[in-house]
Amino acid sequence: MIWLDLDQKKNNSFTMRDSLFHSKISLFGEYGVIIGSKGLIIPYNFYGGKLKLSLSNKDNNLSNNTLTAFSKYLKKIPNPLVDFNWKAMESDLDNYLYFESDIPKGYGVGSSGALVASIYDRYATQKLELLQGRNKLNHLKNIFSQMEDFFHGKSSGLDPLNSYLNSPILINSKNLVEMISLPLKKEFKNGAIFIMDTGKIKDTQKMVSSFMDRIKKKSFRDIINNEFIHFSEICIDNFLYGDFKSLIENTRNLSSIVFDNFKPMIPIEIRELWKRGIENNSYYLKLCGSGGGGFVLGFTKNINKARKELIDYQLKIVYNI
Repeated sequence: MIWLDLDQKKNNSFTMRDSLFHSKISLFGEYGVIIGSKGLIIPYNFYGGKLKLSLSNKDNNLSNNTLTAFSKYLKKIPNPLVDFNWKAMESDLDNYLYFESDIPKGYGVGSSGALVASIYDRYATQKLELLQGRNKLNHLKNIFSQMEDFFHGKSSGLDPLNSYLNSPILINSKNLVEMISLPLKKEFKNGAIFIMDTGKIKDTQKMVSSFMDRIKKKSFRDIINNEFIHFSEICIDNFLYGDFKSLIENTRNLSSIVFDNFKPMIPIEIRELWKRGIENNSYYLKLCGSGGGGFVLGFTKNINKARKELIDYQLKIVYNI
């Protein structure tokens, strides 16, 4: 049976019983996790999406077509890690199933991850129970990886995992992830982690491919292993222990390393702002996901000062420090 929100009739759509699945923010480890280092992802509940049935396909044709293609892809996966209720899925697709979402696409905040989580939640026939230990959590990540490959060519499965659990996820290695709690301690009156809209859509696959090509060179690989990963993992520890003074200092180092070595991932339009923040110590920018556009992350001891210096860009607070 499909449960419908009858109050939505006036909008020519029915909300299914499924939960709202939120966006995510990759705080640290955006490229390091590819080669086995630590990473930290947190939910970002400002954006979200959910499955709906429409009274017609006129306004939601693109989403319905995407879901139809996705269902065909899932059917053809060799050695699938999860089974779906195909009858229910096909019936809903015939009734103009679509994914209503305000998560910006191509911005690095998990638009496809939320969609994958919603499909798993509604149609998987034997969903894993939560809190069944690390092995279960890693298996769920692998399920999501297999599913989200449809959107990115190759996916870690971490974005859908974060959206599905709506919990911060610490990535210790490729095969070890865990749910964690965020620190409650605050050290700065106006300190904040924020996202800044570059106004440019990113191409995740292109950015990742570029990184994988460059990592083959020893000089770049040494920088990644000895500098980028080093400071990224220190920042993770600083954040989890609530040591935000050290976090700000080490984020400055990380921001400098990224500026010097990840130029293709930093849109030309914001490179001067990136450099200026490092020089005047009013804010420090870093990649939010793969880079190349979308959102970038910012860290500051004074969000009011940061807003004045970045007045031409829209800033949204992710976490107060």
